[in-house]
Amino acid sequence: MEKTTSKHLWWQEGIIYQVYPRSFQDSDGDGIGDLRGITSRLDYLKWLGIKGIWVSPIFPSPMADFGYDISDYCTIHPLFGAMQDFDALLHEVHARDMKLILDLVPNHTSDEHPWFQESRSSRDNPKRNWYLWHDAKPDGSPPNNWLSVFGGSAWEWDEPTQQYYYHAFHTKQPDLNWRNPEVQHAMLNVMRFWLDKGVDGFRVDVMWHMIKDEQLRDNPANPNYNPLELPYRQLLPTYSTDQPEVHDIVKMMRQVTDSYHERMMIGEIYLPVSKLVAYYGADNKGAHLPFNFLLLALPWDAQQLASAISEYEGALPPGGWPNWVLSNHDKPRITSRVGKSQANVAAMLLLTLRGTPTFYYGDELGMRDVPIPPEEVQDPQGLNIPDKYLSRDPARTPMQWDDSDHAGFTVAKPWLRLPENFRKVNVKTQQDDPYSMLSFYRKLIRLRQEEPALRIGDYAPVYTDSQAIAYTREAGEKRFLIVLNLTHRPCYFNPEHEAFSGTIAISTYLEREGTPISGTISLSGDEGIVVRLAS
Repeated sequence: MEKTTSKHLWWQEGIIYQVYPRSFQDSDGDGIGDLRGITSRLDYLKWLGIKGIWVSPIFPSPMADFGYDISDYCTIHPLFGAMQDFDALLHEVHARDMKLILDLVPNHTSDEHPWFQESRSSRDNPKRNWYLWHDAKPDGSPPNNWLSVFGGSAWEWDEPTQQYYYHAFHTKQPDLNWRNPEVQHAMLNVMRFWLDKGVDGFRVDVMWHMIKDEQLRDNPANPNYNPLELPYRQLLPTYSTDQPEVHDIVKMMRQVTDSYHERMMIGEIYLPVSKLVAYYGADNKGAHLPFNFLLLALPWDAQQLASAISEYEGALPPGGWPNWVLSNHDKPRITSRVGKSQANVAAMLLLTLRGTPTFYYGDELGMRDVPIPPEEVQDPQGLNIPDKYLSRDPARTPMQWDDSDHAGFTVAKPWLRLPENFRKVNVKTQQDDPYSMLSFYRKLIRLRQEEPALRIGDYAPVYTDSQAIAYTREAGEKRFLIVLNLTHRPCYFNPEHEAFSGTIAISTYLEREGTPISGTISLSGDEGIVVRLAS
């Protein structure tokens, strides 16, 4: 376990906030968020207590996957502004003692990227081997059975050159061949370009996809496939993801970030804990934070969550720093998953566990998934698999700033519709309301910033039953007890081996704050408490 006496860096002590740029703030009246819009809202993020701002892709793109199909890694999409707008954003972020993290998408490019345009121009083009091209089987079928996350085969036939190319996602997102040293050199130089400009780190998209089985072996069938899931899950991606050689690539990327002062790298990795922790690398020379999505994936059940937290803490390599995520642009929002009454409990869990918390814009307001009519769906995952209602649009709707038309996000029609209740659920109405979710988030964040025990302290599980989770955080002489009721019914915490006494510092029920506790602790349904323990 990381000792509280060691030096902690900004990405260990601070909170990371994900901005989906299309949906955060529109500054030019086209209904789509942009860089100047983000800059105009930095004071809000500073007020909230954010340290790191992770911005989803802002690079030139045909937008087949809303920016995750990049056609130029080293400039800005005109939709979001120009390079001077980015430079201004970076300057203003740093002026507020915050950090800027960019989304890096190294697994694939757009099919409109010049590299791929060259690669597909002929079989003997020097960049042919920058992507994954293979002959058809004798019967003309794809090289193997690998599936695309967005539906159908992951192999696309190219008639002019008579070969298939591989795309793990959209057909317009061909995968790069990371076994090619020229690709490695080019992408590491992309990292250097942005690091030289002063960005503070990267969130690396689909890190575990970056190397594929050299023999192209078929993936095995998934015996536990649920027909309601993505068709992609019909097969286990045994050979198309998480190959041993990927760790060599991650190490190269880490070496680049380590050559700059206090920069960091987050890895997007949807894998079981036992495989996830390998991405820290030998001697922690992999990703600084391999994203831990346990809170996204598990049922909202006290015993399952407590078990997973302990498993994760126990699996971390020496010196490996934990991290936690509640929501992101690919998954349903936390308030939609657990309900409004449990969303505050979820926030308390996120902000009091050991490690770096990341949360998604609007979660601090209790923003929910918004129903998007079929004719308004824009997400390619939803468009390609329309019968399964798997669009990610509902979690990507505009930030709700105030009660004016279009929620203060834009003066035009927003690119995705707003919920009907945005005039009640927004920053303006919640900012001065002590009972609001925004006030609750800010209070939790402030306590976390003030108390090393909550920011960098040791973690110890105390108790779990079918309703509640309890644990302590400790640094030096300061110690806190956190008790969370993950159900709607009252519960009782009666520790067997230690008598806890102290004062409730924060409760999801405002009236209980400042109340002394000792012995058995009674919690209302949907209540979580942070107790400042007597020394």
